[in-house]
Amino acid sequence: MIVAYGFANLLQSVAAARTTVHHTFDPGLLLRLASHRTYLVGLSCQVVGFVLAFLARRDLPLFLVQASVAAGLGVTAVLGVLVLKWRLPAAEVALLVLLFGGITALVLAAEPAPSRQLGTAGLVGLAVALGVIAVLGFFAVRLHGAPGSVVLGSLAGMAFSAAAVAARPLASADSAEAFVRDPLLYLLIAHSVVGQLLLGLAMQRGSTTAAVAAMDAAGAVPAAIVGLLLLNDRIWPGREWLAGLGFLATLAAVVGLTRYAEPQHHHAVARDREPAMIGAGSAVRARR
Repeated sequence: MIVAYGFANLLQSVAAARTTVHHTFDPGLLLRLASHRTYLVGLSCQVVGFVLAFLARRDLPLFLVQASVAAGLGVTAVLGVLVLKWRLPAAEVALLVLLFGGITALVLAAEPAPSRQLGTAGLVGLAVALGVIAVLGFFAVRLHGAPGSVVLGSLAGMAFSAAAVAARPLASADSAEAFVRDPLLYLLIAHSVVGQLLLGLAMQRGSTTAAVAAMDAAGAVPAAIVGLLLLNDRIWPGREWLAGLGFLATLAAVVGLTRYAEPQHHHAVARDREPAMIGAGSAVRARR
């Protein structure tokens, strides 16, 4: 799961760098990105990671699964160094080490347990959250550079966090018919599509590391709180301190990465680019 998300982040960021920057909350961006084979391969990796995470949420608490998804950022950074010749500052390297330390602590603290079901109030809450995130995204696309990456990435994290909340009880469906008829399935799909659009917009505006780290930071806390309060997420008795320490370390690492990440892609504004450049899929290379 961690490796699949790491590959997905990297490949999707490359495709985003080769697509003209969008300044509107336009789902057409996903169609443009889908014209790149690199993006489709990255999306396939993300689907694999999502399926593995979905299966894990059947019995594992959300604070662990979401933190493990965040650890994919470390794989992305390593692959970026090896494949795209990114140069990570020493601060980012230290934060990645802290990230994996936090994940290890969470693994040791998490107690497997089946999920409780969300009631009608939970369904309404997820539907309202979808509308709020979409409205905020509509205005946030006007932001440029690193602030745009962080804000749009954070909104993507909230959307994926809501999808994770929907997935935890949905994974316990006792039949295919119950799975398909459950409203949680369609809320999960809607939040995932909105999150994917917001993440693509975020990756276009600056640093892949900043966009993904902001997404993970914003998505980890809501899912962890909802899981512990409503979905029967559990911690082994006596290891509450380890869970708290691991979660804080993971959160500090991803928040820190939004601070220290340097821009990796530079784009021309969509309206200023020549059609020939768009057809060629040209991109400005990262971190010169």
